[in-house]
Parts: sequence; structure tokens; C-alpha cells
Amino acid sequence: MTAPAAPCVDHLVVLASDLATGVAWCERTLGVTPAGGGEHPLMGTHNRLLNISSPTHPRAYLEIIAINPVGTKTIPDGDRRWFDMDDAALQQQMAAHGPQPIHWVASVPDVAASLGALAALGVDRGRAIAASRPTPQGLLQWQITVRPDGRRLWDGCLPTLIQWGAAHPCDHLPDSGVQLQSLTLQHPDGTALAAACDAAGLRILAPASAGPVPLLQATLTTPRGPVVLRSAPPPSTPSTE
Repeated sequence: MTAPAAPCVDHLVVLASDLATGVAWCERTLGVTPAGGGEHPLMGTHNRLLNISSPTHPRAYLEIIAINPVGTKTIPDGDRRWFDMDDAALQQQMAAHGPQPIHWVASVPDVAASLGALAALGVDRGRAIAASRPTPQGLLQWQITVRPDGRRLWDGCLPTLIQWGAAHPCDHLPDSGVQLQSLTLQHPDGTALAAACDAAGLRILAPASAGPVPLLQATLTTPRGPVVLRSAPPPSTPSTE
């Protein structure tokens, strides 16, 4: 699969307490079983994947990720796992709501340039680190932006940035019957979020607006019909429902 010449939605991140719970959520919510994934020795995490590519988002997948109970992270002592996975408040949110979308990742052709554009706005999206995981087809390699504190920004609405090597997970993921139609973002600080997305060339991928609570919303077509996935509000944020 040819690398994109422009930024694109790479994947949605669904956090689960363990992979079995995440797989059950996927089967219950989307009507399909995710494909096998792998382990991330750097972070001590592992995943399962689902191809959600569509004409609008031609190289996209859904990642169900959990801390690997038998894995050992190799990041420096004091650093935290990506996607806020070590954050107590996010773990509380997951305990209350079960597996849920918490974040998204955007593929960019030049991660250093995108980081520079964000830094010019005073946004610290982290540094690009090299990561990899073995697959039956060979080693997947990528650069990904991770802060030492592991934080997502704008409650997960500003994406992590990724630049893939020669191979991409969608190269070998089977068609799932699930397709991503749209991704929208909402945040109380929506103006600054939109400016950050614009700076990195991402706004066309996922329109951002101001709203009372942080919200990441993905609309998918599935074997069961249209499904809308929404992130849960942080534990300290009153629900508007």
C-alpha cells in the first residue's frame, strides 16, 4: 500500500481493561470479531485490529489496546505509556463505561514537520520515537509522537501523529465489513483545538468545534447498520445527557 502524500486518519484507539473484554465489546457493538494484533515491547501493551477503511478514509483501522499483563515496558523509568493508559482518571472512566474510543491517530508524511507546526503554536505533542512490533508478515516499524507523561491533548481530541515505514497494518488486514464514514471532534476549547489541527494539516480529516464536553465521535457502517461510537466524558465532567 502506497504511503499517503497528505495527512489521513490512521486509526481509532479503543481502550480496554484487557483484550478479551475489548473483543467482546467489538463483537457486541460492531457485529464482527477483530483480527489478531500483536505486542508492543516498548510500552508493555498489546492489541487487536479491525480494518475500517472506506472510500473517504482509505487506510484506516480500529485498534483495541490494553496493558499486557505479562509484558514489560522498556521506556525510560518515570515515563508513562502512550494514550494516557497509565492515567488513573482514564482508568476510572473505563471502569465506569467499559471499552471505549479514547483517541485517534493521524498518519502524516513528515512527522517532524507536523511537530514543528504544532510547536510554533506552543503545542507540545511530544517527540517522535521509533516503535515496532513483529507480525507474521514481518516487522512493522513506525515513528510516533509520545510525550514522556503519556498525555493525550485536548482530552484525546488532538491526535497522536504517526509516520509509517514500508508496511502498514492495513496491508494485511482482511476486509471486515465495517467502514469509517466520518470523525468529528468537540471540546470546550474548540477554537484552540481547531487551530492546532489546522497547523498540522488535519482539520479536514476531523472537523473540530466548541462544545460543553470533550467528545470524539466516529460514524461507521457495519453489518448491523450504522453505528456511532462516542468517547465517554471524563469522570469530572458532568454529562449533558
